[in-house]
Amino acid sequence: MDMLTTYILPFLAILTVLVFVHEMGHYLIARRAGVRVEAFSIGFGPELAHWTDRAGTRWRIALLPLGGYVKMFGDSDPTSAGAADDGGMTDEEKAVSFHHKSLGARSAVVAAGPIANFLFAILILSLLYGISGRPYAPAVVDEVVPDSAAAVADLQPGDRFVAVDGTPVTEFGDLRGYVFERPGQPIQAEIERDGQILDITLTPTVRTEVDRFGIERTFGQLGVRSSSMTREYPGPVRSVSLAVAESWSIARQTIVGLGEMIAGVRGTEDLGGPLRIAQMSGEVAQLGIATTIWFVAALSVTLGVVNLFPVPILDGGHLFFYALEWIRGRPLGEKVQEAAAYAGLALVVSLMLFVTWNDLIQLKVIEFFGSLVS
Repeated sequence: MDMLTTYILPFLAILTVLVFVHEMGHYLIARRAGVRVEAFSIGFGPELAHWTDRAGTRWRIALLPLGGYVKMFGDSDPTSAGAADDGGMTDEEKAVSFHHKSLGARSAVVAAGPIANFLFAILILSLLYGISGRPYAPAVVDEVVPDSAAAVADLQPGDRFVAVDGTPVTEFGDLRGYVFERPGQPIQAEIERDGQILDITLTPTVRTEVDRFGIERTFGQLGVRSSSMTREYPGPVRSVSLAVAESWSIARQTIVGLGEMIAGVRGTEDLGGPLRIAQMSGEVAQLGIATTIWFVAALSVTLGVVNLFPVPILDGGHLFFYALEWIRGRPLGEKVQEAAAYAGLALVVSLMLFVTWNDLIQLKVIEFFGSLVS
């Protein structure tokens, strides 16, 4: 019961919200484009509950709550991967068929899912910042490490960074990120000390470390620490601006991280699947509503980014095919699309198996069962 309430229920609740938001994006733009939506499903497999609205859409909740789909009129499958199923269609039916809509309309419907995830993340982060504020560490020096670049430049506790190389700085995290990427490069810093602005040249120390994957990384370090925290209570415009910046940061980290894994620069141990996400869902749920909201926003952005990858059966794969259709002036052949859909499905299933196995290893499940038979 503890596992059910602590991990499984929070995970399913979060996943259901994110799937609903994603599919609702597809649904709303499809209806806007005049497409008849036959089914809106949360989950796969046998139905647990359903109802049909006046527009003829069957809203269903299915047994396996690990995804969902919107099935549009004229599709040969729920993922919109096939060609138009227009055998014997009347003109009235073609008018509400997804595959008979313009290229722009189809692209908008497909892109609406990931976009809905991005907008949802921005919305809930904006509300979070506007209601409970946003904690951050100000760019104030609390400690100077002896013999560091900061000590050489005579920085002192209480110094506040105003700008680096002309770029305004308000948060310690921004300062650390700026310095990290500039090892050995002189930085012109504006420092506020005792009410006066000082111009100081800082040259970050070049640090080289080997991570657990054997990859050598070089970065810059000043040698200053900050231990103070403050909370900003932004207005509506500032809240939205901060939410957009945070969502972009999450998306960028996701893209960079996956890119490093593909390039072999970074190991795949950090690649989590449903078990790891369930564990994290339970842990953040116990930390309070603010942490949970941020986690949901981060997952929503990640879901949007992953769905834009140009893999057949994902939204990005459809958009890639539409781009080719725009360039060629006609869609790819039905056999090519079917073959690509099967290849994409095989890739996604293989990835799901891999991340699940990765979860079992990282959560020491395999080690546990191995100890039972050893």
